[in-house]
Amino acid sequence: MNTALPFPPSPKARADLKPGTLYAIDSDDSYLYYGQVAPNKQIGFFRFRSREVLIEEALAAALMSRFGVIYPSIGVALRTGKWLHLGRHEVRPELLEEPVLVQWPVGTLTVTLWKGRNILRNTLVHDPEIQDLEIIAAYDATYHVPPRLRADFSETADAWAVGGSIRRERLKKQDMAARFPHQPWHQLPTDWVPVQ
Repeated sequence: MNTALPFPPSPKARADLKPGTLYAIDSDDSYLYYGQVAPNKQIGFFRFRSREVLIEEALAAALMSRFGVIYPSIGVALRTGKWLHLGRHEVRPELLEEPVLVQWPVGTLTVTLWKGRNILRNTLVHDPEIQDLEIIAAYDATYHVPPRLRADFSETADAWAVGGSIRRERLKKQDMAARFPHQPWHQLPTDWVPVQ
């Protein structure tokens, strides 16, 4: 299948969050990225990009990241030609299990680890064991997903700016505190542990 970028708009398209649904995403950098819907409705994105639609190659690639995407925004992305529905395929085994996610309430250093609907435990945000775990969040398909995929794929030094893991969120907070030292809502708590 050879499709030019961006995809043709599909005015009547609706999001499909059935497990196994595969999407191609126009990432605004001349590449397509690919994501497959997991049973919990998160989307797993593959460490693969291409300049034309390559379904088999995408499905054979390793999983790069997995996070929630705002359901109505997927429909908007399909209708405007930013995403393309590529049918349903066998769900990747890595997507069948519920991931451990982190809930970080505003104004605290204590976070909660969740697996599905079950709380596993509470811990501190600087706990070394949780630094690569994903923060519970929902991304907009058009505005947030493309930069997140570019950052996850390239793993540049400033990849933290798009969020994702606890480590990235901590780096974002440190950056905001450094850039806006006089804004009280950006000040770090006195017991903050800097990211190493």
